[in-house]
Amino acid sequence: DQLKGNGQDIARQHNRVYRPWGWYQGLNRGDRYQVKCIMVKPGGTLSLQSHNHRSEHWVVVRGTLAVTKGDVTSLLTENQSTFIAIGEKHRLANPGKIPAFLIEVQSGAYLDEDDIIRFEDVYHRR
Repeated sequence: DQLKGNGQDIARQHNRVYRPWGWYQGLNRGDRYQVKCIMVKPGGTLSLQSHNHRSEHWVVVRGTLAVTKGDVTSLLTENQSTFIAIGEKHRLANPGKIPAFLIEVQSGAYLDEDDIIRFEDVYHRR
């Protein structure tokens, strides 16, 4: 009840959220920032998406990820990073044979999951 009263997400959902492509886990959240660990399973692909209210910094900590920003796709490996600006179309995919992990730092005025505009999704989500 105290968590609900403080508006904490953990009162409504588990810390690890499973998706068809893998999972994400909240690590820390504050005013205008959120930190997540994201695991993309081999062959997993997130939707091509953008956000109206947040930017994202991605740091790969294990494996290889194909990162699409706009019309350009490039590979990032361990210890490499990229920045996704507010409104920029982006996507993650794991072309490898092992699970890939990244740390995502979101910053902006609104950080909830309903700030996702999907353009394409291999799992047919809206």
